[in-house]
Amino acid sequence: MMFDDSKEAVKLALDTLRKNKLRSGLTILGIAIGISTVILISSAINGLNTNIDDFVKQLGTNALWIFHYEPFGRRPTTEELNRKKLTYEDALAIRKLPYVLAVDAQLFYQNFQTGLGAVSVKAGTHKVSNTILQGDTTAIKDVQNVNLTAGRIWTDGEEQRAANVVVLGHDAAEDLFPNGNAIGQDVDIEGDIFTVIGTLDLAPQPFGSGRNSQDNAAYFPLETFRKIHPEIKEYWLVVKYDDARHKEIVTEEVRELLRVHRGLRVEQDDNFFISSPDFLTRLWDSLTSGLFIFMIAVSSVGLMVGGVGVMNIMLVSVTERTREIGVRKAIGATRKNILLQFTLEAMTLCVVGGIIGILAGALFTLILHFAVPFLHAALSAAWVGISFVVAAVIGLVFGIYPAWKAANLDPIEALRYE
Repeated sequence: MMFDDSKEAVKLALDTLRKNKLRSGLTILGIAIGISTVILISSAINGLNTNIDDFVKQLGTNALWIFHYEPFGRRPTTEELNRKKLTYEDALAIRKLPYVLAVDAQLFYQNFQTGLGAVSVKAGTHKVSNTILQGDTTAIKDVQNVNLTAGRIWTDGEEQRAANVVVLGHDAAEDLFPNGNAIGQDVDIEGDIFTVIGTLDLAPQPFGSGRNSQDNAAYFPLETFRKIHPEIKEYWLVVKYDDARHKEIVTEEVRELLRVHRGLRVEQDDNFFISSPDFLTRLWDSLTSGLFIFMIAVSSVGLMVGGVGVMNIMLVSVTERTREIGVRKAIGATRKNILLQFTLEAMTLCVVGGIIGILAGALFTLILHFAVPFLHAALSAAWVGISFVVAAVIGLVFGIYPAWKAANLDPIEALRYE
């Protein structure tokens, strides 16, 4: 009996939609707008999350980043800037720890506020500006994903004798040698001549398809870098360990070693920062939580408008069908039957709006995917399901009162209603 009543209620709801097309269309528009907004924003965030995950993987797995202060997400304090710097000897000591495979000690010559370099590189008649200079040990190829398009990384011998060799980033190599023949060519950097021994592929970036400042970089053997910029002493250490299961062990071993090297007492806090590439994922998750709040706020407006519209059309429907309700009660329909009928009618209106919203959201996501390809917008099955459930719940919440009003009509008064 319940199943038959449900089928009849849905049929009556669809009849109501057909009889009052304009009114029903305006009613479900708010639901559709709210649901499509949820789908579109969640798809965009889903694509951004995929970008971040891919970016973190390209930065290297099973790695730790070590610096003398936290460089991400906030401006360092004066105390942090004045801390004792990490040293090359720290890197050598960390290499001896259990489970550690390699350690790269890195130095940079760039403007960290703008993310750009401050050096020009020349090759014949070609010149590039704002180039970042970076010094690394040969461990660079072990601790991060170095994708060479041509040539090689320097050898231990070249590093030890501070050879004048350089590996160019993708954009620097293309701009200086547009014919593509960079290997073996000489470049002028700050008045010194360096031989190009390698060129890199495009550096990973999570957002955008424009130029990445990291692609306009020149990479030197560490001793070569220290020869041309002896004043730079702020080492960034990258530690590669063998297995993700040993992350906590390696982190604690590194922390204890650095505390000893830096002369910290037991009660003193760490005066250095240890993190890993997945720190960026956690940082991004904290940022996207705000986007989700924004998404809920924006979509809630449309859903509330749609919900009020549903209540309004159901109250009008109850008024228009008062005599019909009286007849149904006179021939045996119970309050439960009437309550179920009008509740399901309201839910059907909202579900139709939800389906339209999901289809519209999927269409907008497809357009966004091709219009902004670097965003990688992708439909989220979870949010599609959530959106459908939310649409049904709105129908239930905003349809209860009209259904209750219909169920509690006096049958005699209802039959007299004109």
